[in-house]
Amino acid sequence: MVDAARKEPVAPVSVRELPDRGRVLCHGFIESVTYAPASKVASFIAILVDHDDAPPRPRAVAEAQRQGAARPQDRLRVIWLGRRRIPGIDAGTELRLEGMVTIRDGLPTMFNPRYEILSRQEEQ
Repeated sequence: MVDAARKEPVAPVSVRELPDRGRVLCHGFIESVTYAPASKVASFIAILVDHDDAPPRPRAVAEAQRQGAARPQDRLRVIWLGRRRIPGIDAGTELRLEGMVTIRDGLPTMFNPRYEILSRQEEQ
């Protein structure tokens, strides 16, 4: 019996080129993370930007968002349900992700993807 349900993505896709739905492999840098308070359902949310962009710096990101330079299609929201934190995943971390993409609130979103930490930004 052939396992037809397990289809591997062929090549990584740019965050800018993500489809509206479907299984993808992509990689990029974590721009920001959001921690859920103890009073809410456990979830850990990160925003991923393209690997072609330089690793984000918190002040530069805040400035770009304030000026409206951050476009939703250049971002991927990643949500891990049932987790409040994932060790090693912080702003500046480079990740490779594999999972199903869907559009939620106008932003490409991936729930509980497989991930691989490729590099971490050194503390300064």
